Amino acid sequence: MLWFDGALHEGSRHGFDLSDRGLTLGDGIFDTALCLGGRIAFHEAHLARLAASAEDLGFSINREAMGEAMRLVAAAIGDGALRTTVTRGSGPRGLAPPEPARPVWWITAAPRRAGSGFAPVSLYPSGMRRNETSPAARIKTLGYLDAILAAREARARGFDEALFLNTRGHLACAGTGNLFAVLDGRLVTPPLSDGVLPGIVRAQVLGLAESLGIGTAERSLALDEVLTAEAVVMTNSLRGLSTVTAIGTTAFPGAHGTVAALSQALRLLIAEECGVPPEVA
Repeated sequence: MLWFDGALHEGSRHGFDLSDRGLTLGDGIFDTALCLGGRIAFHEAHLARLAASAEDLGFSINREAMGEAMRLVAAAIGDGALRTTVTRGSGPRGLAPPEPARPVWWITAAPRRAGSGFAPVSLYPSGMRRNETSPAARIKTLGYLDAILAAREARARGFDEALFLNTRGHLACAGTGNLFAVLDGRLVTPPLSDGVLPGIVRAQVLGLAESLGIGTAERSLALDEVLTAEAVVMTNSLRGLSTVTAIGTTAFPGAHGTVAALSQALRLLIAEECGVPPEVA
């Protein structure tokens, strides 16, 4: 399923300008959202992040039109993963952005991978580093090569995901999600300044923890400290909240009260957002 140029299309192929800067330079952004029962979980938050990311890159989007198109695709797919891609548009050779920008955007949908919601994950510490000094570390840009190569290495070694430290050796993120550690009963996650994407579910989990009376902190974390945690979890929009079973050779217990409470609360919140039973989330 594909939305492009004001209409829904079957399949995933459509004509494209080969001078588009998203294709030639990775000059653009994307967002991935979960839709269940034809509705998008945390729809407004996804739209707000897309708009803010575009502004950070120096162009703007038609938020109302994009939101309506996302709703149309969600209604057509029912359950699945919704990806919205935005490029700066076409331009002449060279790096300097064209003025004014003429953004191009489209939306695709695919089935949610069976059993992926709230499924446990294992993480392999990558030797590549997240550049916390780059604005791109806090935006879902189209340049994902580091994550692709790290994921390839992690899978080759028998792990589900890669784990990234930043250039100062602090914990940054997983290849496709934010990380939290339970330390002394508190839920701790790296700050955005450590090269962290402002994840949609990350924000929801921090809010849920507060409502449940679970202490939280956003601070830099060394990998050695994380390896001593009571529990570690990864969050993203499609998985929800995943218990981390291992980081490299360090295994973590499978059950933890704080993680169980947060998982249940997040399931209920997603179910409420999408109007579906909690067991579907």
